[in-house]
Amino acid sequence: METETIETNVGKMETQLKQWGAKLDELMAKAKESGAEVKVDYHQSIDELKAKHQAAQSKFDELRAAGSEKWETFKIGIEGAWNELEVAFKKLMN
Repeated sequence: METETIETNVGKMETQLKQWGAKLDELMAKAKESGAEVKVDYHQSIDELKAKHQAAQSKFDELRAAGSEKWETFKIGIEGAWNELEVAFKKLMN
């Protein structure tokens, strides 16, 4: 894979991760405002989403630290964490 393509992909992933982080913060704030009215399972879903976001961020940070030459090494791990996070967001938003 070309370095430019890898850097483009990493840039897109970073942007998406930041957007998800902002959305997660928004959901957490809404849940806190709602207090007891919000179902316990909704709070649990947000906690799970937060954990998945942190896992994806961690994998992404590892990738950034390793550099583009290590893309193939980290690709599977970041893709798995990424997919779990994406599914969790979709599930919570429905």
